[in-house]
Amino acid sequence: MSQILWAPPLDGTSRVEQLLSRWADRGGPTFDGYADLWQWSVDEPDAFWQAIWQDFDIPSDGSPSPALADDAMPGAAWFPDVRLNYAEAMLRLPGRADDDVVVVARSQSREDVRLTAAELRDQVARARAGLRAAGVGPGDRVAAYSPNIPETLVLLLAAASLGAVFSSCAPEFGTQSVIDRWQQIEPTVVLAVDGYVYGDKSIDRRDEVATIRAALPSIRTLVWLPYLDAAAPAPDGAITWADLTAGTGPLEFARVPFATPLYVLFSSGTTGLPKPIVHGHGGITIEHLKSLSLHHDLGPEDTFFWFSTTGWMMWNLLVSGLGVGSTIVMFDGNPAFPDLAALWRMAEELELTYFGTSAPFLLQCRKEGLVPQDVADLSRLRGIGSTGAPLPAEGFRWVYDAVSPTAQLGSLSGGTDVCSGFVGSSPLVPVYAGEISCRMLGCAVEAYDEQARPVIGSLGELVITKPMPSMPVGFWGDADGSRYRAAYFEDIPGVWRHGDWITITDCGTCTITGRSDATLNRGGVRLGTSEFYTVVEALPEVADSLVVHLEDDEGGAGTLVLFVVPAAGVSLDDALTRTISVALRTRLSPRHVPDVIRQVPVLPRTLSGKKLEVPVKKILQGAAIEDAAAKGALTDPSALDVFVRIRSEL
Repeated sequence: MSQILWAPPLDGTSRVEQLLSRWADRGGPTFDGYADLWQWSVDEPDAFWQAIWQDFDIPSDGSPSPALADDAMPGAAWFPDVRLNYAEAMLRLPGRADDDVVVVARSQSREDVRLTAAELRDQVARARAGLRAAGVGPGDRVAAYSPNIPETLVLLLAAASLGAVFSSCAPEFGTQSVIDRWQQIEPTVVLAVDGYVYGDKSIDRRDEVATIRAALPSIRTLVWLPYLDAAAPAPDGAITWADLTAGTGPLEFARVPFATPLYVLFSSGTTGLPKPIVHGHGGITIEHLKSLSLHHDLGPEDTFFWFSTTGWMMWNLLVSGLGVGSTIVMFDGNPAFPDLAALWRMAEELELTYFGTSAPFLLQCRKEGLVPQDVADLSRLRGIGSTGAPLPAEGFRWVYDAVSPTAQLGSLSGGTDVCSGFVGSSPLVPVYAGEISCRMLGCAVEAYDEQARPVIGSLGELVITKPMPSMPVGFWGDADGSRYRAAYFEDIPGVWRHGDWITITDCGTCTITGRSDATLNRGGVRLGTSEFYTVVEALPEVADSLVVHLEDDEGGAGTLVLFVVPAAGVSLDDALTRTISVALRTRLSPRHVPDVIRQVPVLPRTLSGKKLEVPVKKILQGAAIEDAAAKGALTDPSALDVFVRIRSEL
């Protein structure tokens, strides 16, 4: 068993402990620890989700019984008699007074913005009136090409209040990436910024906005936000954000059936058109309240931050912090400007109690020798969140050595598909080095072997065997549900196959070791990609790495290829090649030693930071770049070009 780095106090102060106490006082179920509670939550989903609904007292019409009327997958029917509105649940802002600050926005493009509860509600009411004046009604699509700023949040809540459907793309997305997404949903109103500042660079996006507008004839109203240059004139025929919010009206909410579309999130689009994943009002509301309150332990006294852009589902989870009464912190800009300590200094200044980020950010801080607790007072932090990639044991230990010895580290894994986590942390269980603490409540996660049997203690496919409320309503435009079924349910009928490798331990913790479709299989032994990266990227001479396995069509061992981006001032020579090979052999196994190690200038990553093993493998096997990945979905569209040249040399 791994080293315990944090142990729960179990002093009755966490929200999940208080919930269990209330249930017991009312004569409800009692549990012998978290494992018992989790088992009940997946064995009795109707009872569990009804209890959650009633405890959160979600504003709604109709009875929450039954919670689960049909448990088919796909096709589960949740809360069939309920009508609600996500925006109403969020703007209730439990535990907060009208003059409490509930939104703090820090930007490298302008000064800080702070909104009280009353100001946020007023802004939403004004935007709602503006959308109505623009002809927006239930089911219409409203989109935002804008950063992680209050205007994007206000537009989401205003659209949701009307029963309209929201979607957002971060302004660093290339034009084709945006067009590929929004052509599928045909928005009638689009909010767009003129540009933004990223660190010390000004990025003008006026030409991109013009291209997107020309490609989307569905747009009736372009709402212009001069974010980079306050004096920037609006394009012809556009209205400004000030125009949209000039009027006012009542803050009302259209209560809609549970599965009514709330927003459309898109897959990364690394292969083919991005999948338009539709999430519903009810599923997002109840899942986010459960996750943020019972797993992240957030409430009205907390200041909650998670670094994200509006193109990543963590933005959607962040803004739902309003629903548990937390003050949310929105950040727009380069998180490493002027240096990697910037966000940690912000944590002190804004008195954050929860700091969420990506595993690569934490590992980069570690690699550069940063000790955040030496540059900022982080004593208020109760929670630190990590997602986006597996965090190795060294990363866990660094957090407790360099950031905070007392905060709970929550490593979270889930995805855009459910807009939440499957596995994460709980105030009821310890934090073990290198392990995700638990399967989350209501998430029937299992590891399946090759015969689709659940296994403990060995690597398997991450599957979900019972429905979750925030599973997609469907895919936009997928009338017969065929694309949705093919994405998750084709391989194992009636079971959601997520596409990750997971190991679940006998104590309930788990590790995720990469995408199952990118898994390396040498001599019948499956090797996860993340364990390679943990070893290779710990070397000071290596800045980044990516590994693929090219199978032999004639049944041979195939070729294991490791690509590395050396650190600044370093080149891949024989000595570094030997260093990498020895590290992999000694820390992992001889099977992990690559057949080929090649230097590349940059590795392909999605805009949310994920490495693209599968597209690289496809290119090396002969696929054209355009068939392997959508360049507009990459941080550096040229990053795949080098692999076309390399494949002739392998």
